[in-house]
Amino acid sequence: MEGIPFLLVIVIVGFYLLSSIKILAEYERGVIFRLGRLLPVAKGPGVILVFAPIDRMVRISLRVDTIEVPPQDVITRDNVTVKVNAVIYFRVVEPRLAVTEVANFLFATSQLAQTTLRSVLGEVDLDDLLSKRDELNVRLQSILDEHTSPWGVKVTLVSVKQVDLPDQMIRAIGRQAEAEREKRAKIIHAEGEYTASEKLAMAAEVIQRQPAAIQLRYLQTLLDIGMEKNTTIVFPLPIDMLASLDHLIKGTQRKEADKS
Repeated sequence: MEGIPFLLVIVIVGFYLLSSIKILAEYERGVIFRLGRLLPVAKGPGVILVFAPIDRMVRISLRVDTIEVPPQDVITRDNVTVKVNAVIYFRVVEPRLAVTEVANFLFATSQLAQTTLRSVLGEVDLDDLLSKRDELNVRLQSILDEHTSPWGVKVTLVSVKQVDLPDQMIRAIGRQAEAEREKRAKIIHAEGEYTASEKLAMAAEVIQRQPAAIQLRYLQTLLDIGMEKNTTIVFPLPIDMLASLDHLIKGTQRKEADKS
């Protein structure tokens, strides 16, 4: 009977030691508070001892985590209201700071991301928001990383996912894009006409130096028509002949007018 209390003490001590053993994964670190004071180095990975209630451990994951920023109402610099959402990739690089410098680094990073998204995107025009998204992502990442660095958090990437435009703005952008396409089409058509006129002028100079070239061209045209099994025959009518007929008609009319 005298050995029972001793065995009981051994069992209690054994259970206490077993409960003090903590296993941390490779991506985890344990921030230890001993009698309320922070230990200088985070523990882990592997097997560590946490002697409760003297010690208190906070597990911190070092893996890359994501936060989806909910859609934010943003007024751009040119007074267009849009809804923008984004996703943030970050990881804890200093577990002790993530525990001691901020109450909840996940919530704090999320709130900071929302305010930063509204403030940064509100300083740009709608065209820049749609066309220069990569530059805006880099700027957002730089600002967030600067503000979360004292918390031991490293923001690795910020990506603006979607920009929701009002229906009237979508229609206006569609009309603008259609007008741009028509403009490019007219410019291309004009450039083609200009190039064709230059080539025709060069051909006219060649024909003027070699009058037989027009006859060869006429024969080539007849050959092309014949290859298509067409019964149509084309006869060239010189423009000079029409001009002569016009002068003849005007001369006849003038003589009749003089007689009358």
